[in-house]
Amino acid sequence: MSVTNSIRKVITASSVGTMIEWYDFYIFGSLAPIIATQFFPKENPTAAFLATLAAFGVGFVIRPFGAIIFGRLGDIVGRKYTFLVTLLIMGGATFAIGLIPSYETIGILAPILVFVLRALQGLALGGEYGGAAIYVAEHAPEGKKGYYTSFIQTTATFGLFISLAVILTCKSFMSADDFSAWGWRIPFLVSIILVMVSYYIRTKMEESPVFKELKAAGKTSKNPLKESFGKWKNFKVVLIALFGATAGQGVVWYTGQFYAMNFCIKNLNIDAAQIQWMLIPVLLIGTPLFIVFARLSDRYGRKWIMLTGMALAALCYMSLYKGMAAQADWKSWTQESVKISESKFDLKTQMSWWSNTYTYTNGATRVERYDISQKLEDSHKPPKATMTIHLPQKNIFMIGLFIFIQLLFVCMAYGPIAAFLVELFPPEIRYTSLSLPYHIGNGVFGGLTPLIAESLVVTTGNIFSGLWYPIVIAGTTVVLGAFLIKEKRSSN
Repeated sequence: MSVTNSIRKVITASSVGTMIEWYDFYIFGSLAPIIATQFFPKENPTAAFLATLAAFGVGFVIRPFGAIIFGRLGDIVGRKYTFLVTLLIMGGATFAIGLIPSYETIGILAPILVFVLRALQGLALGGEYGGAAIYVAEHAPEGKKGYYTSFIQTTATFGLFISLAVILTCKSFMSADDFSAWGWRIPFLVSIILVMVSYYIRTKMEESPVFKELKAAGKTSKNPLKESFGKWKNFKVVLIALFGATAGQGVVWYTGQFYAMNFCIKNLNIDAAQIQWMLIPVLLIGTPLFIVFARLSDRYGRKWIMLTGMALAALCYMSLYKGMAAQADWKSWTQESVKISESKFDLKTQMSWWSNTYTYTNGATRVERYDISQKLEDSHKPPKATMTIHLPQKNIFMIGLFIFIQLLFVCMAYGPIAAFLVELFPPEIRYTSLSLPYHIGNGVFGGLTPLIAESLVVTTGNIFSGLWYPIVIAGTTVVLGAFLIKEKRSSN
């Protein structure tokens, strides 16, 4: 087999498995509004949604522990064995989430099981990414590590893309009520098929050549945790990687690809399906840019490409999100007719993605700026009628453009970072040393972005206040990284 075919096989096997794990991880976030109604009390929808985001965040907070457990295993036993185990843990936990009975059926046990399974998902993902990135990098020829590892970088975005595509496909084949009642379980359950296929592919792979050489020479680490974090020389590099690169990269990734979606749905009141359909072409067009910027980093260096992406994000977020809000209230009007009756009046639910004030006609009477939520609180039940609702039309194209710009910053920050981290650490402790700063940066700083940002919005009442979290973290990382990072090129 030629070298080119061999590396392609390695990239394909590593990328497909990692992409499926990201899919497993993100269907939870993509279905957060429905999960909030299934596994948490319905009396307080805002509290239920925040609890769901907290469960989503648990998967991120636990990732550093997975990095320690599986990083150590990867440096002692090997790269291949470790990410076979993580794949099975992730797949099993995802499948099980699709089987959990609702809160109405088993009560408090439902959210407890959700939190436990999310923790298992986070544990597995903490060991997966580092293994896949290192495995590819240790097969890649010198001078092309950025290019080849960039295919691993695309897997998170493709995982999000596939999760959205599967969810929207399921929705298209059933009613909204059926999807909310039971159809949402399908994306969780079918993932087990993808996981088993990926597991089979990975069993056919050979161990990393760098690790095989270390093992043959008896140079594998006996205690990678002590060597990585117990010696100041190595631990200092771990801290630089975290605070000078991955913390800022993490918040930029989750702001541009995840918080942007939640912001449109929760704060701009845009229909979830509308945003999800819009994100699909945005992700498809933007994903190749991970490869572009990673390849540029092979030629010009990783540091300034990554830091430039983070700096642009910190400087532009406020303007971009204010632009999105302006386009969500675009001064162009459409109208729809809705039949209502005394026996079934659920207009608030049907129109939850619009604003609370409307203009409509009821018979011969035209009522301006009718406040639906207030009338519902007064138990107002209108007579049988047809209402013509005049609604502001959302400029979805422009909102998609603003999200694409954020994705551009994501690609600059995230595209080169796998190769950057691999080159920072010696091969005998690479899995352990690389995984911890990556998963603290992405799991804790980045993964908690939706929860922290939405909590700030709820606390302040200002829909833009949540942006200060990624702005401050990204800006701080740029300053520290500019002074502390010294680019290092590894021969292994």
